[in-house]
Amino acid sequence: MTTRKRISVIALLMTVAAGVLSPAAEAAATRYITVSAQGVVKVVPDAVRINATATAVAATSKEALAATAKTATAVRAALKTAKIDTKDIATQSVTVYPEYKYTNDGGSTLTGYRGSQSFTITVRAADTAGALVDSLVAAGGDNLQINGATPFVLDSTKSLEAARAAAVKSAKAKASSYAKLMGAKLGKVNYLIENSAPTNYTPVMAVAKAESDATVIDLGQQDVTIAVTVQWALL
Repeated sequence: MTTRKRISVIALLMTVAAGVLSPAAEAAATRYITVSAQGVVKVVPDAVRINATATAVAATSKEALAATAKTATAVRAALKTAKIDTKDIATQSVTVYPEYKYTNDGGSTLTGYRGSQSFTITVRAADTAGALVDSLVAAGGDNLQINGATPFVLDSTKSLEAARAAAVKSAKAKASSYAKLMGAKLGKVNYLIENSAPTNYTPVMAVAKAESDATVIDLGQQDVTIAVTVQWALL
């Protein structure tokens, strides 16, 4: 082989070798670490959602609905007296249906018709919710059912920001720990993903009676949780 041909072959082999090694070199230059973390903030609810149902039984469906409407009107009057805004009062359903008395032999007898109107009421001043429950029961009497009172966070903006800050802080601490173990340092953030919607609460019905026989809504604490995945470049 002539000297000129030998030089050409060596140059070609060097070019091929460079092409094979360049992805590895590029990978080494773009090392990264990806971690997931959660931030949890405990908050005291500042509002209460009350579910109530006006209901009555009568001989006809028309009479049942009329009796239900009378109770619903009394409930609205009580809400107005308590200064609950109309935007915070929402009808969830209006129903009327026959009621039967069933016998042991499988027979049934029509006993009347039950009318119902269900409401969801948002109480923006949580500390007044217990007194409102009492006033609603006084207004509706035995034709009113309180189906539940649920504390919740009306404005979660601040608690969500705090949960996000806690999640990022936790992610960075975890990533820094791993980077140190690998003899590296964290570089710039490549991306951050919020993995889940804010976690609000699953409270149970929170109505209790105090010694004075006045209804008390126990607010307790609820968790606001944010989960994130963050990727850092490694130096």
